[in-house]
Amino acid sequence: MTVPPGRDRPRRPAHFSLAAMEAHGGTSPGPAEMTEIAHQSAAAVVGAGRAARDPVVTGRLVALVDELGLDTIASLWAQRPAGSLPGALWRLYVLREWVRRSPVTASREYATGMRLAEANHVVAGVAEPPGPSELKALVDAILTGVYEGDLAVALERAAAFCRVVSAGRAELAHDTDRSDPDQGHTETLQAAAMLGTAADLDRAAGAWRHGKLI
Repeated sequence: MTVPPGRDRPRRPAHFSLAAMEAHGGTSPGPAEMTEIAHQSAAAVVGAGRAARDPVVTGRLVALVDELGLDTIASLWAQRPAGSLPGALWRLYVLREWVRRSPVTASREYATGMRLAEANHVVAGVAEPPGPSELKALVDAILTGVYEGDLAVALERAAAFCRVVSAGRAELAHDTDRSDPDQGHTETLQAAAMLGTAADLDRAAGAWRHGKLI
């Protein structure tokens, strides 16, 4: 995708939300239409960012959730498979939003996990010590890589980050289990979910390398 002359900043996608679509079209799009919208919008966002080569554009795209809201992004991309471009973007933006909303928890889980998953810590590339500010910088750097670098590498860094967090959650869940088995079980499930996200992102990275992430 190329950016037309004079359009070096992506337009705000004003009609992305379901409410806006209904207001303009009278009816909610069907499943096939929503699938098409999800893939077209993801391709447009990534294409615009990679074509612009402009830090201002990249910064706006990294902060896309801040502008549109997580619910709007979810209505577009959350239901798409992990091996698709919209599905991969959704997972990246959810990670960023989690770190921004729970930076202390994120840094605690990451710091615990980095001792148990050293190789993944190296791939993720978090500055040490991995405090809240460092993790916020990491997730922004990963999304920056989607638009300015090798998208597969950005996905692999995110996957490595998830594996470190998963290891930390599992370790903390083991400690919690001694005093509160129910909560320990919940934390164990959350660790497994984060590990699943890591696998999803790795598959997406492989798909991108083979030209199949669409």
